[in-house]
Amino acid sequence: MRIILASQSPRRKKLLKQLGLTFEVIPSAIEEHSLETDPVKIVEDLADQKALSVGTSCSNSFVIGSDTIVVFEDKILGKPKDHDEASKMLNKLSGEQHTVYTGVSLLVTDEQSTVKKSVKFSVATKVHFSTLEQAEIDAYIKTGSPMDKAGSYGIQDDWGATFVEKIDGDFYNVVGLPINKLYSELKNNFPEIVKTLPINC
Repeated sequence: MRIILASQSPRRKKLLKQLGLTFEVIPSAIEEHSLETDPVKIVEDLADQKALSVGTSCSNSFVIGSDTIVVFEDKILGKPKDHDEASKMLNKLSGEQHTVYTGVSLLVTDEQSTVKKSVKFSVATKVHFSTLEQAEIDAYIKTGSPMDKAGSYGIQDDWGATFVEKIDGDFYNVVGLPINKLYSELKNNFPEIVKTLPINC
């Protein structure tokens, strides 16, 4: 069975490799839009859309779709459109707490690329920022790193990690994939995938 990650995120690829999965990458081409209003439902819906868009054209496959959003004061902070928007986002988050939600959709397809089984879930992590100076924000934006990240920052292998004072919840959820919950769902619902891991009990 093919194992497919429906995302081109280098962070998600790294985390799946850390878990020990052998997989291929087929990025979803959907336009990221959800009619849902609740953050949990939004990330689960978008993750599901991504997994389905890839899975329905791939037979005998196990597909992983995922989506991450940052929520501050009930407003979603997605990927910044430009440097000015990135600066505004980081100034909002400065000295405050926000929540990162990641949704994951897992599905299995048969010979006709029909979905045989699917599971979706989400995880939330609270993130506390220290107070940022404008010079720090400007310097970070100049690196270009914030431009492909929800909330305009990265927490792993990125200067944005210095902005994070503490977190409450799964660190890897902020990176882009809650691997603790993912592994639990694999064990409970997809034992055939767990058998492919280098460590399985």
